[in-house]
Amino acid sequence: MALPRLFPRFGILVIDLVLCLVALAAGYLLRFNFQVPDYEVDILLPAVPVFLLIRGASFLVAGIPRQMVRHTSTDDARRIFLTVLAGSVAFGVASLVRFYFFDGYYFLPRAVIVIDFMATAMLLISSRIAFKLIHLRSRGSGKERVRVIIHGAGEAGLITKRTLDREGSVKYEVVAFVDDAVQKAGKRLEGVLVHRTDKLASLLADGGVDQVIIAIGKPDPENRRRVVDACFAAKVRVLTIPPVNDWINGQLSAGQIQQVRIEDLLGRAVIEFEQAKVRELLTGKRILVTGAAGSIGNELVRQLSEMSPAQLVLVDIAESGLYDVQMELAGKGRSANVHVLVADVRDHDRMQGVFTAHRPQVVFHAAAYKHVPLMEAQPSEAVRTNVGGTRTMAELACAHGVERFVLISTDKAVNPTSVMGASKRVAEMVVGGLGTQCETTFVTTRFGNVLGSSGSVIPLFRKQIEAGGPVTVTHPEVNRFFMTIPEACRLVLEASAMSTGGEIYVFDMGEPVRIADLADKMIRLSGMEPGIDIEVVYTGLRPGEKLFEELLATSENTLPTHHPRILIGKVAPVDGRAVMTAVDELLRTASSANDADLVGAMQGMVPEYHPSRGD
Repeated sequence: MALPRLFPRFGILVIDLVLCLVALAAGYLLRFNFQVPDYEVDILLPAVPVFLLIRGASFLVAGIPRQMVRHTSTDDARRIFLTVLAGSVAFGVASLVRFYFFDGYYFLPRAVIVIDFMATAMLLISSRIAFKLIHLRSRGSGKERVRVIIHGAGEAGLITKRTLDREGSVKYEVVAFVDDAVQKAGKRLEGVLVHRTDKLASLLADGGVDQVIIAIGKPDPENRRRVVDACFAAKVRVLTIPPVNDWINGQLSAGQIQQVRIEDLLGRAVIEFEQAKVRELLTGKRILVTGAAGSIGNELVRQLSEMSPAQLVLVDIAESGLYDVQMELAGKGRSANVHVLVADVRDHDRMQGVFTAHRPQVVFHAAAYKHVPLMEAQPSEAVRTNVGGTRTMAELACAHGVERFVLISTDKAVNPTSVMGASKRVAEMVVGGLGTQCETTFVTTRFGNVLGSSGSVIPLFRKQIEAGGPVTVTHPEVNRFFMTIPEACRLVLEASAMSTGGEIYVFDMGEPVRIADLADKMIRLSGMEPGIDIEVVYTGLRPGEKLFEELLATSENTLPTHHPRILIGKVAPVDGRAVMTAVDELLRTASSANDADLVGAMQGMVPEYHPSRGD
C-alpha cells in the first residue's frame, strides 16, 4: 500500500501562489518606494486573476507541485528558476499585447516584472530549502549521532555527504573533509571545511570522530595507507565507497559504504603495460589456457577474451570452476569461439587430442598444485602434475609447432625449501631444456603470493575473524611478497609479448609484507582490537615453509627490460637432454610412491633445494 503524502499537491500549489502574490506585492512596493499610487492598484487588481492563472498553469505544466519538497535538489531549483522565468516572460508579452492592442496600459510595469521574477524565484527555492533542512533535522532527532570525516573533497566526496544526509536510520554529521589536493585546503564544500590530508591525525586526536570514509574514485594506494594508519592510531573506524560501476542504478546508498579491504592497502598504483604489443601478439590467435578455473587462469581468460583471439581453449580438471568461467564469459558476450574442456594435463593421450583438434598457437600453462603443506605430504602428486604435466604440455607444444609457451611459476622455486617449490623449479628446467630443442619460444614468469587467490592467507584470516578468532599466524617474523591477480596476469601477457625465448621474468613486487602485520590490520579493519576482541595465535612454520621468500636465487643476476617493474633473471643454462633424462627418472620414482627417494631425486636435480620440516 502506498504511503500517504505528507502534504497534498494542491496545497503546495496554493502555497506557491501565495508566495507569488507576496513577491508581486514586494515588486510594487519596491518599484514605487513603498507608496503605490491608487491608479496602479486599480490597474493591478483586474490583472491579478490572470497573473495567478499564468503562474499556476506554468507550475502545473512544469510539474512543480509534484516535486518532493523534502528532497529538493539542485535540479529542482533549476526547474523552478526556469519556470518562474518563463512566467515572467509571459507577463512581458501580455504587457506588450495589452499596451498595443487593447487599452494602452501595461499588464504589469517592466520594473515590477523584473523584481517579481527575482523575488518569486528566491521565495520558492528558499522555502523549499528551509523545509528540507527542517525535515532533515527532525529525522535526526533522537537518533544515534555519528560524526564523520570524508577523505576526498571531489565529486565522490560530495555525493557521499549527500548520501549520508539522506540516511534515515542514523544521524550523520560530516565535520570535515580532507583531501590530497593542497589547493582545496581552506575552502568549504556545502558548508564543511576542507583540510589537507596530513592534518587528519590532528583532527582525530580529540576523539570526537566516529568514522572516516574514503570517498575517492581511484585513491592513490600510498595516500590511502596513510589515512588508514591515522585511523588505526586514533582507533577510529575507516570505511570506503565502492567503485562507481558498483553503485545501484548509478546511485550511492549508505548501505554500500563498506569496510576497507586489506587488498586495497597492499596494492600499488596501477602498473601500465604495453597493451599494443600484447594485442599484436594475441589478436586473431588460437590460444590454450591450462588451469583456466584457478585464480590466475581465470583472470588470464578474462584478459585474453578482450584481445579478440580467433579461438580460446580452456582446460582444467575442475569442472565447476570451468563452468563458472564459461558462464561469466557468456554473460559478457565473449563466449564465441570459446571451447571449455574438462581434461587433465597429466593425461598425454587426452592432451594430444586437444592439440590435434584445436591447433593452439599460444599456450599459457597455469595448471599446477600450489598448496605447500598438502604437497609436502604428497610429493608424488606434486611431481606428477607440476613436473609431469608441464613436460606433457611442453613436449606437445614442440610437436605441434606452438609459437609461444608461457609457464607460470612461483617465487617458491627460488632456493626451495618445499616439495612444491622444488617441483616448480624442475618445471622451469623442463621448459628451459626443451627450448633448446625446438622452434617454440618458451617463457617463464615468476611472482609471489596473489591477493585473494583460493587458499591464500587473506581469505583464511577473513574467515577466522568472522568466526570470532583466533587468527593463526605461523611465525611472528614470516613475510611474503604480494601482488594482485590482475597485475600477475598482465605480467604474464607482457612477458609473452617481449620474450625472445628462454627467459625467466620476475616482477618487482616492492617490499615484502610481514604476515603478523597483515593479520593485525585485518582485525582492525573489522572494527576490533587484536589481543582484545580477536586473539592472534602463532602456530609455527609448517613443513616446507620458510620465513622469507626470494624472487631470484643468489646465483642469478637480473637484467632490465623496457618496463621498469619487469626484470629478466639470468639462470645458468641447462643441458636439455640431461634434464629430460633426470625427469624420466623423477617421474618413475614418483610412480613408486617412495617419498624419501623422490625428495632425494629432486635434490639431485635442484642442488639449492633444502627441505624444511617447519618449526
